Amino acid sequence: MNGHLYLIGSCYDSGQTYLRQRSFRAPLHLSKPHEDAGALVVNIVNPTAGIFDGDTIELTAEAETGASLVLTTPSASRVYRSRSGGPAKVRQTFRVQEGGFLEFYPEPFIPQAGARYQQHTELHVAAGGQLLYFDWLTPGRVASGEVFQYAELNWDLDVWCAGRLAARERYRLSPDDSSLESLRNVHPQGHYLGCFILGVNELPLEALEALNSPQVYLGHGPLSQGGFAIKALCQDSLSARRTLQQLRVILYQALEKQVPSLGRYM
Repeated sequence: MNGHLYLIGSCYDSGQTYLRQRSFRAPLHLSKPHEDAGALVVNIVNPTAGIFDGDTIELTAEAETGASLVLTTPSASRVYRSRSGGPAKVRQTFRVQEGGFLEFYPEPFIPQAGARYQQHTELHVAAGGQLLYFDWLTPGRVASGEVFQYAELNWDLDVWCAGRLAARERYRLSPDDSSLESLRNVHPQGHYLGCFILGVNELPLEALEALNSPQVYLGHGPLSQGGFAIKALCQDSLSARRTLQQLRVILYQALEKQVPSLGRYM
């Protein structure tokens, strides 16, 4: 299946954000957007069972000047065992113009046993724009006894600030080598949280450090061209969800914005 989602959020003279362009093809779909705290909240829906090998999905979203766009998913994303030996592929690009804001807040990603998956993400923020990006990678279907039993994940991400490369990440994770050791060292069934906040000069470090606990190992650091990266390893899904919720509130305070409701129980 070859799916796509293209979105451009623009801004009326009144300051209200609207979708100036949108195009999607299965397996992606959009639910009806809603407004909250000055942002347009858009749920990206995959009504199929999940992602299979051979599927390719391209997601491109942009917030134009003055627009405030929040993209989220109402449920977990799943990638299933590869039957062909090939991967499922997702390419996602998020852009923010000067004076715009975009948040991407997906529900957890669950790679099942034998899954092969490639994800490439690009974040582009113009000077004067703000972007908040989250990732939540689970170890698999833990309740079914599948812990780090996927075949291979390739997780690539580039961050561009004002046209200059600010960060580049490349992960290849597989149970066939030592690449999962760092995830397992802290918690045997660890959930990984990744976050980038772009367009701020400072972070509330004391509040961030307070998120550390026996269940949560969190670190952070500045990027070369502005913005910050925040990473956390959490003991289980409950501690991961709690950390993500608290982190979102802290980072919205740093952005000096109200936290938009995602319109669902969190």
